[in-house]
Amino acid sequence: MKMGFELNLSQTQKLIMTPELRQAIQILQFNNVELLDYINKQLEVNPFLESNEKNESSISSEQPEERVIEKDNSKDEIDWKEVIEKYDDISYKSYESNNSSDDKQTFESYTSKKMGLKDHLLVQLGLSVKSKKDKRIGEFIIESLDRKGYLGCTIQDVSLLMNEDILEVERVLRVIQTFDPVGVGARNLSECLMIQLKDKGIQDKNAFIIVEKYLEDVATNKMQKIAKELHITINRVQSICDIIKMLEPKPSRGFIVDSENIRYIVPDVTIEKINGEYIILVNDSNFPMLSISNYYKNMMSNLDDKEANKFITDKLNSSMWLIKSIEQRRSTLYKVVESILKFQKKFFDEGNTALKPLVLKAVADDIGVHESTVSRATNGKYVQTPRGIFELKHFFSNSLSHEGDVGENVSSTSVKTQIQELINNENTKKPLSDQKIADVLSEQGINISRRTVAKYRDEMRIPSSSMRRRY
Repeated sequence: MKMGFELNLSQTQKLIMTPELRQAIQILQFNNVELLDYINKQLEVNPFLESNEKNESSISSEQPEERVIEKDNSKDEIDWKEVIEKYDDISYKSYESNNSSDDKQTFESYTSKKMGLKDHLLVQLGLSVKSKKDKRIGEFIIESLDRKGYLGCTIQDVSLLMNEDILEVERVLRVIQTFDPVGVGARNLSECLMIQLKDKGIQDKNAFIIVEKYLEDVATNKMQKIAKELHITINRVQSICDIIKMLEPKPSRGFIVDSENIRYIVPDVTIEKINGEYIILVNDSNFPMLSISNYYKNMMSNLDDKEANKFITDKLNSSMWLIKSIEQRRSTLYKVVESILKFQKKFFDEGNTALKPLVLKAVADDIGVHESTVSRATNGKYVQTPRGIFELKHFFSNSLSHEGDVGENVSSTSVKTQIQELINNENTKKPLSDQKIADVLSEQGINISRRTVAKYRDEMRIPSSSMRRRY
């Protein structure tokens, strides 16, 4: 066998992830809020980009000025004029009418500002206590509340940190526990619920005993065990548990506790039904209209410094690619939603029960793109429809075999809707087991196992039959 070293030439094809391609993929993944933040950051770092809020007439008046530049740059190795003219036709602008920034309406324009929980309690504290010492202790306790409205430390810790008598701290805490919302300032769930029972005027001592000792049994619906140990009827236990389940375990609910965690859903696409026809609108009206700065375009024709020319060229290419990527994102998103609308038209007419099985590959083949492109275009994005706001992933679901006349499969979402309807209409004294639900669906031609029913029920956060039983 002959062994040695030699050099060979071979041609291969491979995909290289250029920075431009990475940027295009990243922009496709962004939802409207993330894309707006990204555009604002690019406007700060790229001098070529400008946020153009002018009307069409002013833009058209500037166009002749762009083409006046006819300077001979024979010294340059690159014809910059040709580079500029190459990119002149690429532009991006919003598809809505141009309004001034002062006239733009946001979600916050239609919502009232709510008072935070701690501010709400401090107002009540100022009306309830007189001495400065009690006010100081009360402010410390209020600032120590956690996000649920519970006291995040012990009375001993407050007494030690403030160098105050523990009985004084306990007395001020009792005052705070009378504030609105009822149950605030409690040290645990049992105390929170007992405060609410007292506020409702409940006199039955068994209710307080159940809250103090049997909350876990209430959660697992062990009514017979509680009735046996308290020597009362099971119907009485069930009535008490119904009252307990109506109480609020998180007193801070409804108040702003941490405003940084508040997020609004901004639909990326809107589907409207006009005269019996569905119209798709991509919501990009909040995006600034991007254009290339004429000042820096003119500068390119007058620079002789190679380093400066390289910097300006890179920024020009980056800005052009950003504008092109945003427009490509819009086009891809429109095509994906249009394909989803074509496959799931019965859903928009009839609802969840008419949702068909759909996979990413079907949409990808329909619009002629890769499956990963559809996944990126639908991930984390929402569509506003006549039936409500849905995540685009909602329209993709697995299929289950259906023995009907047509022989078509049914989607898992449609099966979940049917399971929900069966449970809503069941006899609460004899709730349907998972096997019984599977048998009912099999009679309707849907082949589904008991395990699959249990899986779907858990995904919908529906308790088991033993937990749903009422006596």
